[in-house]
Amino acid sequence: MADRWATFDCYGTLVDWNGGIRRELESLFGVEHADDLLRRYHELEPEIQASRPGASYREVLTVALERLAEEAGLSVPEGETAALAHSLPSWPVFDDVSPALAEARERGWRLAILSNTDRDLIDASIEAIGIPFELAIVAGDIGSYKPAPRHWEVFREQTGAEAGSHVHVAQSLFHDIAATAALGIPSIWINRLGEADDPRPAKTLTSLTGLADTLDEVAGSGER
Repeated sequence: MADRWATFDCYGTLVDWNGGIRRELESLFGVEHADDLLRRYHELEPEIQASRPGASYREVLTVALERLAEEAGLSVPEGETAALAHSLPSWPVFDDVSPALAEARERGWRLAILSNTDRDLIDASIEAIGIPFELAIVAGDIGSYKPAPRHWEVFREQTGAEAGSHVHVAQSLFHDIAATAALGIPSIWINRLGEADDPRPAKTLTSLTGLADTLDEVAGSGER
């Protein structure tokens, strides 16, 4: 039997990306600005990644913070332009993650992360998650940011994973679910934000609870 692979986005899916960034924005600029700044950050970051695919994620975080403050007429405190990058290793892991990943491993699933980040940052987050992954492919190593397809291409090159034994798990419709749909890779959408239904994922969950059963179901159905 071919290895069964579950690939994951990390930030937003396994680690609380919104919570980590919002906490830092509140610390830098005050609670009264944090929500509006976070909404604009969601727009700025993919623009920077698309225009600078070879930039490290640390650079993306720094440029985004500087632009965010400039647009809002705010000042980044002296010496804090890299505050988002420095804070990333402390961003919290969702409570449902470790038990769900452990159960998937017990079922025979091999786990990999495909993330728009840098090697040292993903290593810190994997340590916080506390469950081993066989592989982590990051933008800082491959010079490409999702939703571009290079993460999934490198994954296939490195693992030889077969189409029928690979499922991608992610929270972001923009970065992951749309991209995997275009590539014909079945996905499980972790709709943590209560967004409107979307037809592209094979299955939708509101958290990682029940993930192992859902992985088995998607793989068994042969959905592409």
